[in-house]
Amino acid sequence: MDSLHPADSTQFLQQQLEAVIHLLEKQELENTLVRKSTSSHHDLEEALVEKQHHVRLQELLSDLHPADIAFILESLPLDQRKQVWDSIKADHDGQILLELSDAVRETLIADMEPEELATFASNLDADEIAELADDLPKRAMLKILRSLNSQERSHLKTILSYEDDQVGAYMDFNMIAIRDDLNLEAVIEYLRNLGKLPSHTDKLFVVDQENIVKGILPVQRLLTHEPTQQVHEAMVNDFVQFQIDEDLADAARAFERYDLISAPVVDAQGQLQGRLSVANIIDFIREKSDDDLLSQAGVEEDEDLFSGVWKAAQNRWGWLLINIATAFASTRIIDVFQDIIVQLVALASLMPIVAAMGGNMANQTSMLIIRSLALGHITSTNVRRLIRKELSLGLLNGTIIGLLIGMLSWLLYRDTALSLVMGAAMLINLMLAVIVGLTIPLSRHKLGKDPAVGASVMLTAITDSMGFFIFLGLAKWFLIGR
Repeated sequence: MDSLHPADSTQFLQQQLEAVIHLLEKQELENTLVRKSTSSHHDLEEALVEKQHHVRLQELLSDLHPADIAFILESLPLDQRKQVWDSIKADHDGQILLELSDAVRETLIADMEPEELATFASNLDADEIAELADDLPKRAMLKILRSLNSQERSHLKTILSYEDDQVGAYMDFNMIAIRDDLNLEAVIEYLRNLGKLPSHTDKLFVVDQENIVKGILPVQRLLTHEPTQQVHEAMVNDFVQFQIDEDLADAARAFERYDLISAPVVDAQGQLQGRLSVANIIDFIREKSDDDLLSQAGVEEDEDLFSGVWKAAQNRWGWLLINIATAFASTRIIDVFQDIIVQLVALASLMPIVAAMGGNMANQTSMLIIRSLALGHITSTNVRRLIRKELSLGLLNGTIIGLLIGMLSWLLYRDTALSLVMGAAMLINLMLAVIVGLTIPLSRHKLGKDPAVGASVMLTAITDSMGFFIFLGLAKWFLIGR
């Protein structure tokens, strides 16, 4: 396939998806005609048609990258997805499974035999098998472990021994380590004999006899320095390396800060254990971003777009039930003030504005804090100044927006007292929104929990309830009985 710009690539994928769907619909029509056939060779005809279907799908998808095939599978309903997967899986290794989302991967693995899964994993590296491990049945994992040599088995167990947010869980072993007592000519000859460099190899790792990392040798230096020069003379001593149990989010920030392509991973003694590459970091960032987006909306985990209704419902129940409770709390507040609303009908049309503006302000503050926490910008030394700045901003925005909303209310109802109440309620609720937007993510972070989980749901619930209470409370105090 020729190189494509991002827009062209998206269009290409859509065309391929439409072609697959068209082919599947055509095959369904052919199957219907064959089933209605009264021929004496009905079974043979059905088998031949089925074989033709498999061949057509294989030809259509044969030249596509595994990531493109994964995109097509994720975009198909369950029955069509299974039909395509059954047609192509025999001709592909586990790379397609690696490219799929966790939820879609689950649906495909559920229908595969352990022997089949073990065959799929036979062409994968230890770090890639580790990525699939959580979705694989125990029998399949045992078969995979038996099929690995001792070094591969050791690598796999090492990766699986670390938490998902640690460097060790994402490192790979496709690296080149060299001794510092070689000359560059010998290193070049060694690489030439290898025939192929691991992907994202921009540097070689220099180690001593104890496998302790002493420096790095950039490929650029290897090619531009004199071949007779020793490795220890050409290597770089000032380099970035990561501890195997280090937080992966910190490593991702270091990759961005120093424009890294790869970096060594070492244990507490400084011995080389593996490497992190930019591909590992991109995978982590993508997964983290997807999880954060879902958790902010109150979705428990990654969800297959075409999963069963019952399973999808269970995935969304948790925060929906919380929403029910908070919605009822808001209605109770309105019920408490229903006599006031009856006396002054304008309150019913104005109070959603207060609640909506509060929710928006709280979400803006919360998103800023969550992003800053993720980037490591918020520390114990600057958090107080950040809180003061956000509160000052809330006061400024509350004053300006309160005056604006108050003026608009006066233009609508020509009621000065109502306009003052509206403006005051807006100011108080926006200040409260800032406090809530700060408190929820910072508190969750301090407790060691993900600050993004359910943030949007909780913020909206609190600002709605308090917005109604503040506005109607002020209205009762200043407007009724004038």
